[in-house]
Amino acid sequence: MLKQILLLACVLLIVGCAHSNEPDFSVPQSFSSPDHHLSVTVATAPSLTYSLSLDNQPLLARSALGLQFQDDVTLGADSQLINAELTTSDSTWTTSLYKRESVRDHYNQLVLTLLPKSAPYATYQIAFRLYDDGLAFRYLLPRNLALNNDSLALTKELTSFTFPVDADCYAGSQAGGYAGPQEWEFPRTRLAKLPKDHPVGLPLLVHTSAAYVAITEADLLDYPGLWLMPVSDLSLQASPAPLLNSSDHALGHLEMPHATPWRVVMVGKKPGELIESDLVMNLATPSQIDSSWVKPGITAWDHWWSGGTIMNTATLKSYIQLAADMGWPYQLIDWQWYGAPNTPNSDITHICPEVDLPYLLNFAKEKKVRLLLWLHSNDVARNDAYKTAFALYEKWGIAGVKIDFMDRDDQEMVNWYEKITKAAAEHHLLVDFHGAYKPTGLNRTYPNQITREGILGNEYNHVSKSVTPEHKLTLPFTRLLLGPADFTPGGFLNRQPGEFKVGDKATEVQGTRAAELALFVLYDSPLTCACDLPEHYLNQPGADFLKIVPTVWKDLHVLQASVGEYLVEARQAHEGDFYLAAATNSQPRTLTIPLTFLGKGSYTMTLWQDAPDADKDATHLIKSSRSVASKDNLIIPLAAAGGAVARFHQQ
Repeated sequence: MLKQILLLACVLLIVGCAHSNEPDFSVPQSFSSPDHHLSVTVATAPSLTYSLSLDNQPLLARSALGLQFQDDVTLGADSQLINAELTTSDSTWTTSLYKRESVRDHYNQLVLTLLPKSAPYATYQIAFRLYDDGLAFRYLLPRNLALNNDSLALTKELTSFTFPVDADCYAGSQAGGYAGPQEWEFPRTRLAKLPKDHPVGLPLLVHTSAAYVAITEADLLDYPGLWLMPVSDLSLQASPAPLLNSSDHALGHLEMPHATPWRVVMVGKKPGELIESDLVMNLATPSQIDSSWVKPGITAWDHWWSGGTIMNTATLKSYIQLAADMGWPYQLIDWQWYGAPNTPNSDITHICPEVDLPYLLNFAKEKKVRLLLWLHSNDVARNDAYKTAFALYEKWGIAGVKIDFMDRDDQEMVNWYEKITKAAAEHHLLVDFHGAYKPTGLNRTYPNQITREGILGNEYNHVSKSVTPEHKLTLPFTRLLLGPADFTPGGFLNRQPGEFKVGDKATEVQGTRAAELALFVLYDSPLTCACDLPEHYLNQPGADFLKIVPTVWKDLHVLQASVGEYLVEARQAHEGDFYLAAATNSQPRTLTIPLTFLGKGSYTMTLWQDAPDADKDATHLIKSSRSVASKDNLIIPLAAAGGAVARFHQQ
């Protein structure tokens, strides 16, 4: 009790000094983005709220702020504002493992210091950052907020996102609520029609009258993953994933001091501006490792996707040879290489008798190909098997691991991701998480976490017709806003949607061959897994493009974009060549594309585009070359579910 009295006396002394020298903090605090278009206002009365506007048009109406803990500690309600500090920051960081090499991190920041009525012995802070392309805020919790312990049990997050009027939105969810691999469609609906009793996954894309708004989070570390629960027709409340096994019904236990993840509101007047945004990566903790050994590229993928698993030396050798023939640096060995997974006796250091791994490692080394290994997460976690296995994989010369079936994002699993990624980095192993939650910037913090799933991708062509051209042209404006996605593009059994069949032994894809090639440019994944069989690639039209296309970029520009309808991007490779990709939904269209993104001088353009009969045979494409310059326009007719790709090499 004496400790509490002394702490309270100190805080009251500070408050008194602040009140004698500071402006009146009872009025709302407002500030703007660097370009002055976005502005946020934070009010403390009658409750703690924020609102966001773009050019004086409301994007978010007054929305609640706060956190609730056990022991009757609530931050937000009845909080007194005792200090407000406004700063600006403008810096640049570089990376070779992203959609652009040089990333500008420019924002204005308002940090509010507040005194909660429920815990008057401790002040906490909320940091707001306004970028030209969005808002981010997080809660900064002091050590002395937990008086008698090192941690506090989080029971509820009071943060909300309230829109001024009903609007179109693109929202994903899964039948299991919080549990599942976050592989969903983003159907177009209305805010008012979102179910009030089911969590909505991130990102939530909302098309307001003023702009496109995408709600997500960044820098998710030691905290449960964010979901949104619709609580009214216009308002969604933060609903972090509950702990899977919690005796006290807590969402998480926060060690103090603690910084929560950033709550992020991405803003673009045009939908393509969201694709160009670096907001999630800018907000992530900078790299914690030396990542000079992390190498991007395309990987071949063994027989699982098209034809079913055939786990033997000869089959794996054929895929290593495919990778060598295509100039790809990696080959992924999928499940069953160590026998049946996810059993009490599964051993991720054991090699099944059908696979001569030492021989394959030597063969791959001769071909300048490195191997990746699939692992079931339960087999990785059991008795900390990863500690022995990762050291062994490094000794073998394995390049990385694909870890599957986590299927949740509570605090315990979030921490497990970080622990496994750090351990993998210590042994120079790449990590590709499958059965995974959405990205939040961990690929910046630990660049060896090079890609992840958390996307309804090409594997669903096994079992459903959900991977439609419309779905594929919604993903760049939703899931792909958040970070790399292991969509596994590259299916060469291309079909028009009306001809597509589910369940054939050899897996088909909806869309033309040229549209499938476009995904290698339009979808970000530094480690890109090409999904099809060797015989479907070798000597096939368009395969030559997959020999040259990069997986990381120097820069990108969205040239034309409409959610679920069409997308055109230009990207520059690190060596200087420009690449262009275009794709359309089930509607054919002709696009006129100015080539103003090119530099000075003339370029040799190599173009892969839909053949005139691609609306009937989606595998048909035509390849051509000609000289172009930045003053030219490129006119491309796209078939239904069609696309095009081009490479521009300076003469």
